[in-house]
Amino acid sequence: MSTNKPGIFAVRDVRSLITETAEEGHGLKKAVGVTQLTAMGVGAIIGTGIFVVIGKGAGIAGPAVVLSFVLAAVACAFSALSYAELASSIPVSGSAYTYSYATLGELVAWIIGWDLILEYGVSVAGIAVGWGGNLNAFLDAAFGYSLPDAISKSPSEGGVFNLPALFVVLAITFLLVRGVTESVRVNLVMVVIKLTVLIFFIVVAFANFGTGNFTPFAPAGVDGVTSAAAIIFFAYIGFDAVSTGSEEARKPERDLPWAIIGSLVICTIFYVLTAIGAIGIATPDQMKGSDAPLATALDEGAGISWAAGILALGAVVAITSVVLVIFYGQTRIFFAMCRDGLMPQRLATVNQRYGTPAMLTIGLGVLISILAALVPLGTIVELVNIGTLFAFVLVNIGVIVLRRTRPEMPRPYRVPWSPVLPVIGVAFAIYLMSDLPWETWVRFVVWLAVGILIYALYGYRNSRLRSEPASTPGWARDPSSDADPGSDPAPGSGPSSGSGDQS
Repeated sequence: MSTNKPGIFAVRDVRSLITETAEEGHGLKKAVGVTQLTAMGVGAIIGTGIFVVIGKGAGIAGPAVVLSFVLAAVACAFSALSYAELASSIPVSGSAYTYSYATLGELVAWIIGWDLILEYGVSVAGIAVGWGGNLNAFLDAAFGYSLPDAISKSPSEGGVFNLPALFVVLAITFLLVRGVTESVRVNLVMVVIKLTVLIFFIVVAFANFGTGNFTPFAPAGVDGVTSAAAIIFFAYIGFDAVSTGSEEARKPERDLPWAIIGSLVICTIFYVLTAIGAIGIATPDQMKGSDAPLATALDEGAGISWAAGILALGAVVAITSVVLVIFYGQTRIFFAMCRDGLMPQRLATVNQRYGTPAMLTIGLGVLISILAALVPLGTIVELVNIGTLFAFVLVNIGVIVLRRTRPEMPRPYRVPWSPVLPVIGVAFAIYLMSDLPWETWVRFVVWLAVGILIYALYGYRNSRLRSEPASTPGWARDPSSDADPGSDPAPGSGPSSGSGDQS
């Protein structure tokens, strides 16, 4: 082995990634099963998207918005399959960051990790602000009362600070510190509540269903369907958060693929039924101008005005579970980067009482709560979209690369027809990224430039690839070599699971 320090494109050996999850003080508790993981996916996906975006989609595509939901689901499915393969093969916290480290090298891993910090952090803050708005809508619909602007809006919006947004972030922070078992239980309850609210809507809509609103079906043609799908696509984002729980899954090789793909299927079924029901009782014109299109559909279409309170409550619960799962995902990605030495390693210390990275979680919670309370996020939330799509690109590429460089590695789940399906996943993501405003690209590039500067000044020097290469055999691998066969066994996987695995 060369005595030279690994370069910026050195990849992490999968065996070392898995081994370090058992390190004293750095190991997370394996306490999550397939039901809780699936609920995490549903909890992250179903939020304001279905309660709001359906109106915008219907305004663009008309009744054909039903097809837009299907098309958006198909676009996500290709990336979901790639996430499922890598999550089951590399059951380590970090999601796309860790997968990139094992396939594309440290610099690429840092870039995607830095990207995900922004994506998840801004997302949590933005969702928390939306939570406050929906809480006000629920209070108004149910009790005829709204919180004063002074404590429900940011300073630039005429308020002092956004108390509801601050509250929900700190409450979720406390829950995440307490433990992953408690967190997934609470999320499961919230998922049941919001699915019940959607079932209520679907049942009422089909009980008052009519076909008149479905003509003309596609007034804007194919272009309308695809344009609406580009907007609706972001109502599906969240299934990738399941992969951040890889290290805490009891049986990751079995449960993670089921949870990632299963949550996407469940949400697609609910989305399509909700869209059909909404068009069956209300016209696209009625819904497109409403901030609460489902409540509008029930009120103006079915004549059930009291249902607005139920839908508003469903939105509050839905958004709360999204905050929980997305914030959980950010803490695990940040934890993985700290454990690898690219961020301060002391932040990756796991609290022995709760089994969670408590110090890291509290620090992130305080920062995000301040952001949510004082800053109007506006168009910066579009950074969430570009960050997610960038992660999708790298995860799909990661499957292709790892199939070639590690054909012998056990794969409990394999993407069928690789590399065709991962390439299609890359194409879908790039297409949607190209449709984003240029201002979003500028912000994204600036953020990555700052990240690369931090990597050069701190991450490169403190990375465990350079500080501990001799202490762990196989710690780093030359990406240009396909040697070292059979060095990456996945725990709990038999040798047959990787046999015949060809790209």
